[in-house]
Amino acid sequence: MKRLTVLRHAKSSWDEPGIGDFDRPLNRRGERDAPAMGQRLLDAGARPSLILSSPAARAIATARQVADALGYPREFLQTDPALYLASAERLLEIVSLQDDAFRDLMIVAHNPGLTDLANAISDHPIDNLATAAVMVIDLPISRWQEVLDRVRGRCVFYDSPKSPEPPAHGVLQRVCA
Repeated sequence: MKRLTVLRHAKSSWDEPGIGDFDRPLNRRGERDAPAMGQRLLDAGARPSLILSSPAARAIATARQVADALGYPREFLQTDPALYLASAERLLEIVSLQDDAFRDLMIVAHNPGLTDLANAISDHPIDNLATAAVMVIDLPISRWQEVLDRVRGRCVFYDSPKSPEPPAHGVLQRVCA
């Protein structure tokens, strides 16, 4: 069994029209939501063995704040330029290339690719993975390469900043509904 966590970057700023899409930073809400979602993941028992992020400013800022909340060492956080605005198909390829020693992989990236990926491999359909929203999917595979077979996993946790605070701690419990 492998666990894949997909996390969309937190809300970004559009305040500076001269800044390109890749370099857009988090806005105030994003700066608040990223660590809060990291804390919710921690409270839910999330323990990624690898966090892989798009290098876009808003994604890497989100990944760093979530990593800090999880107690995940920033120096182990990795970036992959191919995650920037990647399609679901490209995201699957990136996941398939990960070392099988990593049992629990977190991808921090962008829409629409993350929503499409979640819908392709999860038993829990979603309309849109909102900014800073997260879905944790248990996959019935032993090697990451097997995701290319379009296996369907089980959503074990879904949360977003607009969801109410979960009532208990220590276990991935939020129903994927």
